[in-house]
Amino acid sequence: MKKILFTTNRSLLAGVGLLILIILLGVFAPFIAPHDPLTVNLFNRLSPPTWVYPFGTDHLGRCILSRILYGIRISVTSSFLIMLLTLLISLPIGLLTGYLRGRTDYFFMRMVDSTLAIPDIVLTIAIVGILGPGLFHLILAIIIVRWANYVRFIRSLVLNICQEEYILSAQMSGNSRMRIMRRYILPQIVSPVVIFGALDMGRIVLLIAGLSFLGLGPQPPTPEWGVMLRDATAYFQLAPHVMIFPGLAILFFVLCCQLISEPYQKASSAIPKEV
Repeated sequence: MKKILFTTNRSLLAGVGLLILIILLGVFAPFIAPHDPLTVNLFNRLSPPTWVYPFGTDHLGRCILSRILYGIRISVTSSFLIMLLTLLISLPIGLLTGYLRGRTDYFFMRMVDSTLAIPDIVLTIAIVGILGPGLFHLILAIIIVRWANYVRFIRSLVLNICQEEYILSAQMSGNSRMRIMRRYILPQIVSPVVIFGALDMGRIVLLIAGLSFLGLGPQPPTPEWGVMLRDATAYFQLAPHVMIFPGLAILFFVLCCQLISEPYQKASSAIPKEV
């Protein structure tokens, strides 16, 4: 399998640059935001974009730009946390199932098949419905749902690498299984797994926003992008800007993830589609 490296290309540099910009905007939101995102001003509700309120105000007179900037801390941080925790769970499982095979592989693959048999959104809604709405329950539900996708992807990479001659040479040289997985297999799958995770962050943000739109995620007045879209539905025809700008924020972040994952998509021929 050809090793997918973080080569210097325009799409990757643009995606990383935009992602860094978004992260910095979220980190310095208290200093950049022109207003408090929770301050209510009913005398200035549904105001169009002005110099004072660059993105206008919502139905409670709150600054939309400020709420979008603070929303980065929730949406982007949550997606990164979900991706990181999912990788920590899925990486050892994917390595073990792909290299050891046997009963270990059979047990986990049946769990993966059972999880993937149900659409992500349906299973996530069911779990959050049982646990109750809230950001913590939403993060937990997405991790429970998304781990199977990572395990199957990592297992496919490991199975492909195990066919290489240097793995056979390492086995014949007396290396232990753990040493082979740690020294010869893990370094080969880091790049494609990280790129796959970057692409998945866009999907996770969309999932968080969609569930928040349904009322299953963070609750008002939390400045989260999906919550902002839900609050704006009743006023979209009267003041379109209340929905357009949060929607553009989600689109912008998903675009960043798409640009970062471009090397993986171009090298998809080097990754097995299904095993």
